[in-house]
Amino acid sequence: MAKKRRTSKAGTKTAPKKVSLKLSKKNKIIIGAFFMALSVALFISFISYFFTWQEDQSRLSAFSDRNAETTNLLRKFGASVGHFFIYKGFGLSAFIFPILISLTGLYLFFGLDKLKLWSKWIWGLIMLIWISIALGFFADERPLLGGLVGYEMNDFLQDYIGNIGILLVLAFALITILVRLFNFSPEAIGKFFSDKRKQLQTEFKSEDTPLQPAANNGSITLQTDSALEEEEELKLDTYTHKKDIPPLNPESGLDVNLPQEEEHIDLEVSEVAEEKEEGTLKAEQLVKDFGEFDPRLELGNYKFPTLDLLDPHGVTGGITINQAELEENKDRIVNTLKNYKIGIAQIKATIGPTVTLYEIVPEAGIRISKIKNLEDDIALSLAALGIRIIAPIPGKGTIGIEVPNKNATIVSMRSVIASKKFQEAEMQLPIAFGKTISNETFVVDLAKMPHLLMAGATGQGKSVGLNAVITSLLYKKHPAEIKFVLVDPKKVELTLFNKIERHFLAKLPDSEEAIITDNTKVINTLNSLCIEMDNRYELLKLAMVRNLKEYNTKFKARKLNPNDGHKFLPYIILVVDEFADLIMTAGKEVEAPIARLAQLARAIGIHLIIATQRPSVNVITGLIKANFPARIAFRVTSKIDSRTILDAQGADQLIGRGDMLYTQGNDVTRIQCAFVDTPEVAKITEFIGSQRAYPSAHELPEYVGEDSGTSVDYNISDRDGLFKEAAEVIVIAQQGSASLIQRKLKLGYNRAGRIIDQLEAAGIVGPFEGSKARQVLVPDLMALEQLLENEKNTP
Repeated sequence: MAKKRRTSKAGTKTAPKKVSLKLSKKNKIIIGAFFMALSVALFISFISYFFTWQEDQSRLSAFSDRNAETTNLLRKFGASVGHFFIYKGFGLSAFIFPILISLTGLYLFFGLDKLKLWSKWIWGLIMLIWISIALGFFADERPLLGGLVGYEMNDFLQDYIGNIGILLVLAFALITILVRLFNFSPEAIGKFFSDKRKQLQTEFKSEDTPLQPAANNGSITLQTDSALEEEEELKLDTYTHKKDIPPLNPESGLDVNLPQEEEHIDLEVSEVAEEKEEGTLKAEQLVKDFGEFDPRLELGNYKFPTLDLLDPHGVTGGITINQAELEENKDRIVNTLKNYKIGIAQIKATIGPTVTLYEIVPEAGIRISKIKNLEDDIALSLAALGIRIIAPIPGKGTIGIEVPNKNATIVSMRSVIASKKFQEAEMQLPIAFGKTISNETFVVDLAKMPHLLMAGATGQGKSVGLNAVITSLLYKKHPAEIKFVLVDPKKVELTLFNKIERHFLAKLPDSEEAIITDNTKVINTLNSLCIEMDNRYELLKLAMVRNLKEYNTKFKARKLNPNDGHKFLPYIILVVDEFADLIMTAGKEVEAPIARLAQLARAIGIHLIIATQRPSVNVITGLIKANFPARIAFRVTSKIDSRTILDAQGADQLIGRGDMLYTQGNDVTRIQCAFVDTPEVAKITEFIGSQRAYPSAHELPEYVGEDSGTSVDYNISDRDGLFKEAAEVIVIAQQGSASLIQRKLKLGYNRAGRIIDQLEAAGIVGPFEGSKARQVLVPDLMALEQLLENEKNTP
């Protein structure tokens, strides 16, 4: 009869006892010793593997062969274990395994807490993986350092998160390990450096002579090396007690504990503030109180012209692609070249507003010059005017053939002004010329050109191009920032801008009209601009800056004192419509100041835009041409004119009506100039002119022409009160000019001009010499005193 299961009093069955696998102390010591021995064996195997792995790797397959030999210190065991853990495993980080196994052996051998051991295994494995991936990433060319695991994991991560992602993961894991294992924190780093600083201070103080107290009526004498040498004592009161201290009695045998000096006293060093210049401090205070100077404040309510003032000219859908025309032109080009045994490997079309560019790739062995010489034949086959061949296209391995479209698209000024490229242009003087052959808005910076030369035959779009330039600037710049000097010998092209005279135009003080049409006034204006240039350079020198942008930035920051003559300087744009007419009538009198302005004026914000009908060498001389790197060529009548303006052919093959070539010293770009009609310009000027303006147009410096010079003798009694001071200024500077007297003595230009005439009459300066400064006839101050003394003694 089977035995019944024992039940409890309540009748329930009792649970079976759990079996506990608890090692005895002896077993722990034995296993611990085994793990320590194993860790040493692994450590030796790993070290030996790094020196013998190449020799042993080919013999690993013969592990079961007893006769096979290996060079590892632990023979076949060491070679196999090293190959498994280092080559196929984790590389250099595999040394963490012997460390962890050794710690396990120590914990078992000495019977330590197991929980801390598990923590060390977890973090050890994490560091093992981190080091393996890091070595696989940074030592990609040496896979033995990171092992196969590090290499494969790094390759896997690169496919999904890339190199930057791996760096971020490694950095995050490293910070986690440092924080969790080593209590890394920013405060700990700060404390570490603070302790180092205190230690250095302690060492520094320990080198000094210790303090020696002396009983001297409650005071302490500080004795230092220098004090001992000079035998001087410095007494400092140190301690004040609320209770009376009993006098010392040597016979009483009582020890009286006086307050002791602290061993180490921290020296707190306050930060030394950099002493700023007085002018800088005043400028910062002014900016703090009033903010930066705003040149727009006088016309703070000025509103820029709106896009509604410009007409879209019926173009809303962009360029229309005529597929049939493209195929027809392609076939004609291919057939024409085939007739001359020129094969084409590839052809591509880029459609522009007025011209389509066909890019062809000729077959191997075809000479480029052979295609270039077929320009007229291709034009004949296409029955088109203005075929232009670019062989080769700069920056591409293709040859370009530009063919005019049968139905040209008008590029409206509204479309280029509204373009993102113009609206977001971060330029000082942005100009939107039109659209390129790839239908992109072409925007350039006039300040970087720095001067522009335009040429083209009558009726090809020069005046429209000038209107486009001026319109671009009107849409971008405030009246306080830019001024125009307009020269119009034809008297009808630029008259529309009279309405914005008090906003945007500059003129001579005695001129009635701001737009200059008289050639005599042109000469005076150009020389006045030279004076303005010299005055601006003097201001830049005093402000210690190199260009107008730096000067205005410094002035806006209130670092320049207006009492010293400083002021905000606007850009000045000189626009000349018919330069050839000026050269014919005035000649050298115009060429000299134009050349001087072109050479020097770009740094101080004076820029020139010159247009002419015939760009011949006697109009555009070498002196002028050298200083106009930016050039625009509308259609001209001959190849010679094209070479004169562009230094290259092509302008004679344009199709007119705003079709133009632009160069700035490197590549030539074909552009369809934006069309702005006369009614549009009238609406823009009416919109600006109806707003509040300055009291008058911007005044240029007064220019005393050659006819205004005088040789009439002035009586000594009629001389200006500042005559002697002005004479001393002229003699010291050895430069005879009214602008110098105006700056040094803070006079108006009219008074300075009268003083110059008196100095000429007195024989101190020479006669007028055009734009040059007058010659100073007195060498030094001693000779000047002698000259003035002789005048007094002369009856």
